[in-house]
Amino acid sequence: MENLIQVEGLTVERGGKRVLEGVTFAVPAGSLTGLIGPSGSGKTTVMRAVAGLQRHVDGLVRVAGFEAGSRAAREVVGYQPQRPAVYLDLTVRQNISYFAAMIGVDSAGVSEAIERVSLGAQAAERVERLSGGQVARVSLAIALLGSPQVLLLDEPTVGLDPVLRDELWRLFASLASLGTALVVSSHVMDEAERCERLLLLRDGRLLADAAPGTLKAETSTQDLDSAFLSLIRQGRP
Repeated sequence: MENLIQVEGLTVERGGKRVLEGVTFAVPAGSLTGLIGPSGSGKTTVMRAVAGLQRHVDGLVRVAGFEAGSRAAREVVGYQPQRPAVYLDLTVRQNISYFAAMIGVDSAGVSEAIERVSLGAQAAERVERLSGGQVARVSLAIALLGSPQVLLLDEPTVGLDPVLRDELWRLFASLASLGTALVVSSHVMDEAERCERLLLLRDGRLLADAAPGTLKAETSTQDLDSAFLSLIRQGRP
């Protein structure tokens, strides 16, 4: 299957500190990949590099065959940042409609995005009146506009109740089944079980790249928390 994300030797320095070093991986179309690691491991920097938003990047980063950050690459990428980039004084629908107009998505597409993230009842509410989890869902709806080939979601389920988290992970799996390449970052290992494949980051290095079951089998553990700790103790990478 075609790789929609290709990263080779990704290295990033910020403020005189190397925050990513030699990260290499590929993500095929129709897949759900988890980018997993503790806070400060470099997950957001990887996301930003693939989205074409990160400065001082060394290495190869291509999206759908295009250089990350190029106009052609931006047209196929949907990105939900960890901190929602929305307008607090606009309603949910106004926020999503504003971004939809920028990429040529019609009102039907706006309504579809709102329903996908279960915000139909709040569509006319100003964002400043919403809970933190609801604001995050507005940001996710914006990322879903236009049905992008590549979807980068940075901690999309933080602050959400278990029922909504389950609904969103079902949505992610559904999008992958339709051919989207999804990369979902999280520091919660129980969410990692929902992914087909995991990229485990620690201190800016890729510790492992494998399916959840494979990681547990290789480390002779029963859960991913234990697998992660075992990999660290083994001195990988």
